[in-house]
Amino acid sequence: MENLKAIIEALVFVSESPLSADKIRDILGEVEKSDVVRLLGEIARDCEERGAGINLREVAGGFQFRTREDAGPWVKKLMGIKPVPISQAAMETLAVVAYRQPVVKADIDRVRGVDTSGPLRSLLEKKLVRIVGRKDVPGKPIIYGTTKKFLEVFNLKDLTELPTLRELKDLQE
Repeated sequence: MENLKAIIEALVFVSESPLSADKIRDILGEVEKSDVVRLLGEIARDCEERGAGINLREVAGGFQFRTREDAGPWVKKLMGIKPVPISQAAMETLAVVAYRQPVVKADIDRVRGVDTSGPLRSLLEKKLVRIVGRKDVPGKPIIYGTTKKFLEVFNLKDLTELPTLRELKDLQE
C-alpha cells in the first residue's frame, strides 16, 4: 500500500478520539500491527524533529495528535476555550476514584471524610467518572471508575501512568 504512513497520519488526524494500533490495522486490512506501530513511531518522531505545533501522543489506549504545550494559550484564544473549572472537592473525589477504583461511594466518602454526592455528580456530568457496575452486597451500591476521557484530559496512556503516592509525597516536599 503506497503512502501508508500518510494514510495512518490522516486516520489519526480525523479521529475524534484516540485511535488504537489495532483499530488502524483493522481499517487498513492487510497490514501487520507491528508495521502500524513502527509507522506511528515515525510520525511521532517526524513531528518532534521538525518542532511541529502538534505531537503524536499515546493516550487513553490509542494515538492522538495533541497541541504542543507552549502553543496552548494561542489555540485556546483562537477557539475561545475557557477551562472548565473542577472544584477542589471534585478533584479530591476524582483522585480517590482514580487510585481506588473500582470503588463505591461509601468508600469515597470514608476516605474524604465528607459526603461526595455533589462532586461525584459533577464528575459524572463531565464524563471523567463512570458507573462500572454494582457491588454484589446488600443494597447493591454503584461502583465507580474513571473514563477514557479522564485519561485524555490528564494526558495518560493508562492508569499505570498515575503518579505513585511516593512521587506525590516528594512533590509536596
